[in-house]
Amino acid sequence: MSASLLDAHATAARLPYPRLVHELRALLADASVQVPPRIVQPLAGGASLFVMPAADARVAMAKLITFTPANAGTPRAAIQGDVVVFDVATGERRLVLDGPTVTARRTAAVSALAAQALAPDAKGPLLVVGAGAQGRAHCEAFIEVLGVREVVIASRSASSAQALAAHARALGARATTVADPASAPCPLIVTCTPANGVVLRSLPRGDVFIAAVGAFTPHMVELGAELCRECAAHGRVVVDTPEAVHEAGDLIQAGLEVASFPTLRDVLDARPGARGPVLFKSCGWAGWDLAAARVALRATPSAA
Repeated sequence: MSASLLDAHATAARLPYPRLVHELRALLADASVQVPPRIVQPLAGGASLFVMPAADARVAMAKLITFTPANAGTPRAAIQGDVVVFDVATGERRLVLDGPTVTARRTAAVSALAAQALAPDAKGPLLVVGAGAQGRAHCEAFIEVLGVREVVIASRSASSAQALAAHARALGARATTVADPASAPCPLIVTCTPANGVVLRSLPRGDVFIAAVGAFTPHMVELGAELCRECAAHGRVVVDTPEAVHEAGDLIQAGLEVASFPTLRDVLDARPGARGPVLFKSCGWAGWDLAAARVALRATPSAA
C-alpha cells in the first residue's frame, strides 16, 4: 500500500478541531499509548532537530521537524517537517502529514481542551498574543470548539495582527487589535509567541485562563515571573504532561516547582477547584501528535 503524502491544506482537512479534542481525551485514557522522550538535536545557528515517536496498539508515528527561530519574520516557516504514520499490525506506512500543520492544530486543540476543563469563563472574549501559525490555530480552535465570538489580537507586527483579525472575522467572530496585551483584560488568553521575551507581566484579571504555548525549553519565556507565582499562589497551575518539569521555561524561570503541579490528565475528570487565575502551561508532547495521527488515519478512505 502506498502512503498518502498530504500537504498543509490536506492535512488540516483531516484534522477538524472537535475531533481532535475528542481524540485527545480518548488518548489520555488509552493504556496502550507509549511515548518515549523526544530527542532534541541542537543545530548550527540556534536551530534544533526534533525526533518525536509515539505508538498505541494499532498506530505508530514519528514526527521529524526542525525548529529554526531565525526564520521568524521571514517567508520561511520556523517549524518544518513531517509526521509519518504507520500501521502497527502490518508495518505499512499509511500517511505522511505536514508537520507544522499537525503541530499547530494539535497544540490549539490541547489548549481548547484545557480551557473546557479549567477556564472559569470559556466563552471569552479571547486575547491572542502572537499572530503566527499558533495564533491562527488557536483563534480557529477557540471559535470552533468553545464558541468564542470576540477576539483581540496583539502582535509585534501590526500587519500580522490585522491579517489574523480579518481571519477571525471570516470565522464569524468580532475581532480587534491592540498594541499592548495588558490593555485587553480578557477572561481567555493564549500566548503564542517565539518566547524570546516576556509578553505578559501582570495578571490581567483574577478569573483569567491563560494558555501559554510558546516556551518549550528552560530558556524560553513568555510570562513574567510574578504572574506565574500569582497563579500558583492564588489560583491553579496545570501543565500538559510530566515532561514539562524539564521544559516549562516560564515556570522554571519563576522559581516554581514544576513537578508539584497537576497535569491535564489529572484534572480532566476532577471537580473544578477554587476560583482564581488558571495558568495552563503547554510544552508539547508526541502523544498529542499521535492523537492527530489517529484522527487523520480514520479520515483516510481505506481506513477501517
